[in-house]
Amino acid sequence: MAKKKATRSIPFDFVFDELEGLNVHTKQMFGTHAIYIDDKIICALREKGTSIEDNGVWLATTVEHHNSLKKILPNIRSIKMFGTQESGWQVLPVDADDFEESVLKVCALVRKKDVRIGKVPKSKKKKAKSRTSL
Repeated sequence: MAKKKATRSIPFDFVFDELEGLNVHTKQMFGTHAIYIDDKIICALREKGTSIEDNGVWLATTVEHHNSLKKILPNIRSIKMFGTQESGWQVLPVDADDFEESVLKVCALVRKKDVRIGKVPKSKKKKAKSRTSL
């Protein structure tokens, strides 16, 4: 009898209910479950025993959108494990009082195709093989 491979459950799976009907798929990325819609990464879901202050929903956005997003999502902040420099990624921390409410707001923004949420990852170029002369 073959053993079933253990699968990790995806945290905050209510997000999938909110995005139902969209072309959603997931990929594991840096210990998170990244959520894509078509070719755009929207967010990543993280719940781990390390760096617990960064557990929650990571938003794929850009620095130029942080201020406007903070007006509707007051608890978003930079991901601490990335260092002190502000990055495009922001986190809705799971320990925030308005965590679920904020995640639902993000899902509503995604449904409305709000440009502040999500980005198309840069394509990975294959390295050219170096040629050596004989």
